[in-house]
Amino acid sequence: MAADLAVSPYPMALDERSFRRELGGFMLFALVVLAAGIGMRDPWPPDEPRFALVARQMLESGQWLFPHRGLELYADKPPMLMWTEAAWMALTNGWRGAFLLTSLFSGLGTLALVACLGRRLWNPRVGLHAAAIVLTTMTFVDVIKHGQIDPLSLFWITLANTGLLLHCLRGPDWKMYWLGCFAAGLGVITKGVGVIALFMLIPYAVMRARQWPGLARTHGDRWRWAGGAIAFLLAISVWLLPMLVTAYGFRTPEYVAYVQDILFHQTADRYANSWQHEEAPWFFLLVILRVWAPTWLLIPFLVPRWREALRRREPRVWMPLAWFVLTLVFFSIPSGKRAIYILPGLPMLALAMAPYLGDLLKTRWLPRLAFGLTVASGVVFVGVGAWAWKAAPKAARRIAEGYQLADHGQSLWLCVIALGAAFLVAAAVCRPRRGVLALVLGIGLAWIVWPVTTYPLLNANQSATQLMSEADARIGPGGQLGLVSWREEVLYQARRPVTEFGFARDAALQMADARVWQRADPAHRWILLNEDALDSCVIREKVVDMGVANRVRSVLLPGDGSRVGCVPARQSEPSPVGADSSAML
Repeated sequence: MAADLAVSPYPMALDERSFRRELGGFMLFALVVLAAGIGMRDPWPPDEPRFALVARQMLESGQWLFPHRGLELYADKPPMLMWTEAAWMALTNGWRGAFLLTSLFSGLGTLALVACLGRRLWNPRVGLHAAAIVLTTMTFVDVIKHGQIDPLSLFWITLANTGLLLHCLRGPDWKMYWLGCFAAGLGVITKGVGVIALFMLIPYAVMRARQWPGLARTHGDRWRWAGGAIAFLLAISVWLLPMLVTAYGFRTPEYVAYVQDILFHQTADRYANSWQHEEAPWFFLLVILRVWAPTWLLIPFLVPRWREALRRREPRVWMPLAWFVLTLVFFSIPSGKRAIYILPGLPMLALAMAPYLGDLLKTRWLPRLAFGLTVASGVVFVGVGAWAWKAAPKAARRIAEGYQLADHGQSLWLCVIALGAAFLVAAAVCRPRRGVLALVLGIGLAWIVWPVTTYPLLNANQSATQLMSEADARIGPGGQLGLVSWREEVLYQARRPVTEFGFARDAALQMADARVWQRADPAHRWILLNEDALDSCVIREKVVDMGVANRVRSVLLPGDGSRVGCVPARQSEPSPVGADSSAML
């Protein structure tokens, strides 16, 4: 059947040892691309400082079941990512780049799974092609280079899909099936959406009912199928069971609210009644066109081949492809959508594309198209960078001002020029006849050049390290710092123990408590806050401007910076004064 589908056979001269050598070379290239820049920057908003802060508090407080963001419980996400980041922090003794290691190894693990799955379902060459498709997709590398939950979620879902596909297509293999279900459960306690991996059983059930060839036949094994549900629930219970027992053991409103929030509000309620990121139903199709380049360019040429695979009832193509479509539909139903949601579908789409990539590589037009894209990318980046560097148009000045860069950001535009030069070097080395290699090499070099050149340039502003260093110097050795209307990077980068008054609370309530705290020692206590949180009781002449960090202007309020006896124009009833967060930090 594989021959009927015109799948390029793996060369007989390339044995298993040669495959391992090629896979090793590919993984080394992937490691260099994905690891470039790690250790050269601190966590950047919006998500990285939050997770890094929670992980550090776990280490320092010993509270692993209930993540905290400062004084408050953090119920937006399960704790799996924070556990791994805390582990890396402990193993590396607080190394600056530790917060990115989970993403790095999740990305490498995902590529290895795709390569091995393609090898098992088809042949080693298809496995390498599938992994290459994933690595060269723009959104994949971009996500892996950030310390977010999504890379780890992607790994668990890909592992789950690997187990299920090997069982359904190369089985029965019950151990792989149970592993897949267990991995789906780990995906649930990572982000909540790990359950989508089990959607793979839907096309399997339909294909089996229609008697497609090439499927594993299992009869009288209901208890083994049920074992998958046990494995799934067992993985979830690793965190859920002790969390519930402990939370209801405390019997406090705070912990009961945490349980309700993370189990219902942040999952089913968030899906059924999305309250942010509202987008049109076709949003993810636009996402694919915008950030899944250059992969999506191949899809129109593969549709006829997929149609032929459907006619021939080839489950190795249509199980992963159907799962990708189901995932796309699943995330398109709610009104709340983010581009990152459909990332887990990329490995399965690549797996459905890879069997035909060998034939496409033999054509004349694909190398020429790839070479043209490589040259065009280089020319565009060099041209735009040179124009911004020399002419400094309004758009360039606005971007530079957002990062607080001097000289209209000329150093940043040199980085853009270097990015374009990477593509042009790849084109010059590979030439048109190896255009696909030129594009892959150009993309890889660009992902190395960009972080290495821009991280040192942007880190001080993006991470708030400069803000907190200047605030520390301004309040003096004996000064005490309180935070109002703060962001996670501010607390993460604090140079000394600070006092904060809640994160999610209304800014007016935080300010009221901060003033009570400040009046106890006005000569030494300062309040660092977002400029937008200043109220009518502030003496504007006393405010110390701390500049802009990550597009937010911050100020310092000294002890004599508020009018005595003044009641702000808008203020709610203040709650008890916040505690010193140094107990956790």
